[in-house]
Amino acid sequence: MRVNVYVDGFNLYYGIKDTSHKWLNPLALTTRLLPEHTINHIHYFTARITAPPDDPGKPQRQDVFIRALSTIPNLTLHWGQFVSRPRRMPLVSPLADGTTMVEVMRTEEKGSDVNLATWLLLDGLQRKYEMAVVVSNDSDLVEPIRVVRATLGLPVGVFNPQPFQHSSELRKEAIFCRHIHAKAYAACQFPQELSDAKGIFRKPPEW
Repeated sequence: MRVNVYVDGFNLYYGIKDTSHKWLNPLALTTRLLPEHTINHIHYFTARITAPPDDPGKPQRQDVFIRALSTIPNLTLHWGQFVSRPRRMPLVSPLADGTTMVEVMRTEEKGSDVNLATWLLLDGLQRKYEMAVVVSNDSDLVEPIRVVRATLGLPVGVFNPQPFQHSSELRKEAIFCRHIHAKAYAACQFPQELSDAKGIFRKPPEW
């Protein structure tokens, strides 16, 4: 069966960020997870990050990983954005002086879930896949998955990159919800050294 894969990049990243598996090849991974199917196209949804004070090299590592993703011929990158703004939020417990609210800088990734839903629906309408697979545990994606299945009559499965339980909403709408296990991540890393039109590059040493 011809499969399109829709990867929620940050949902995937937060599932593996504390492991040694971040140099992950999503084509190798989904080919391993779906051995009886053909991976037609991968849509990868992410956003450019900025350097946090405690990790100034983080954007450079992301750039190298994006370069690695770009070596996959049937993968398309889709860009959201990070938005930072101050917000007043309540404390769990009041401070000794009676303070109950504090102002924090809230950073949110915007656009990826909407972009993923848009391409999942558009590709389904154009019959660009026989089955779709979403790599995410984000329950915001329940409605587009439901529409693709109920209205377009196309199957949609979910691979959960998070170590915790599947979203109950996703489990109700997808034809399957499966965890991605560490063994699969470990077996599907990019080579330590890759090349593209710009030359040779390597996996970041911190990864």
